[in-house]
Amino acid sequence: MCNRYRMSASEKELAERYGAALPMADVTLPGGELFPKRPAWVVRRRGRALQLDIMRWGFPLDVTGPRGGTTKAVTNVRNYASSFWRSALSDPAHRCLVPVTAFSEYGPGPAGGKPLYWFDVPSRPIFSFAGIWRPADNGPVFACLTTEPNSLIAPIHPKAMPVVLLEENEQRWLSASIEVALSLAVPFPGQLMEATMQP
Repeated sequence: MCNRYRMSASEKELAERYGAALPMADVTLPGGELFPKRPAWVVRRRGRALQLDIMRWGFPLDVTGPRGGTTKAVTNVRNYASSFWRSALSDPAHRCLVPVTAFSEYGPGPAGGKPLYWFDVPSRPIFSFAGIWRPADNGPVFACLTTEPNSLIAPIHPKAMPVVLLEENEQRWLSASIEVALSLAVPFPGQLMEATMQP
């Protein structure tokens, strides 16, 4: 389950990469590594154009436990049929692209440790997770789809990987029917990716 990624590009680089309009307001986001509940860049449709927006990572879910209630940020979309996700998945206006320069998972390491591995796409300095978004009480939020791990990630993190879209499928993700959109939620080719173990 991916809960940590990097976005090292500037907003101008993102606008150029996606052909997207910059936000109306002058904003600055924390650079480097991004975590749940933090603000991050997304790209979504606004009319016929693409717009760079800022949203918080994770759909809020109220959870009740022995010590009372709390709100959890659900960051990964695993069960596409769940009613929790279905309304956003079904509506192309609520799909988005999540710009990424690398993402991480913990995996096996020397002496039984679980070091952090970083994954990137050398041929694509900025790539996209398939995402969905919706309004929330404290502003819009987004989550990222996951799928089966590819041949590179499976030995490190066998449960899942984020849906990394082929660049030619990004526009389809934002505009297609739900059936076509979900057909894009497949593992990105492992031979096109690179893994680095963080010391």
